[in-house]
Amino acid sequence: GRLETSDCESLGSASGSEGDAEYAEGVSLPDMDLELLHDPEDEQLCASLMDVVRATLGRAPLGAKRCSRLLMPAQLQEQVRAELLRLACSEPCGLRGALLDLCVEHGKACHDVGHIAADPAVVPTFQLTLVLRLDSRLWPKIQGLFASGPAFAPLKLSTGFRVMKKKLYSSEQLLIEEC
Repeated sequence: GRLETSDCESLGSASGSEGDAEYAEGVSLPDMDLELLHDPEDEQLCASLMDVVRATLGRAPLGAKRCSRLLMPAQLQEQVRAELLRLACSEPCGLRGALLDLCVEHGKACHDVGHIAADPAVVPTFQLTLVLRLDSRLWPKIQGLFASGPAFAPLKLSTGFRVMKKKLYSSEQLLIEEC
């Protein structure tokens, strides 16, 4: 028996001129500007959230009694901003529904440095744990930092980070992304 072609196949092959076919081949979804899919409110909220992240890192508690000034390189800020927006785009409230736990990893230790609600007026729908790393090239210079005494210089963060996303309204599995 002969298989019949679907209506879509027969319509596509039977209609249009060669010029139309050439035009259709030249257009694809990946060519579209995906920035149109971002919510402008989320963009503004994310900029404010990044300000709060930088301020929190500026007074990060890395030891029992110590606070350190952690510097976030511009490249890291941009990567984190893009990742936060990407992870929020599938959420019912967008970035407004995010709870952000901020951690800094050095060696095998991970220090909790802050908890930020993206929009305190919104019931959180998802939790992001952002794990930043100290620049490993600085390790010999900072070994004494975690002992007692004042911090003398700000510490720079590495451009590598990890984000864990947990939906608070679903039993869906934990999503971990390493950047």
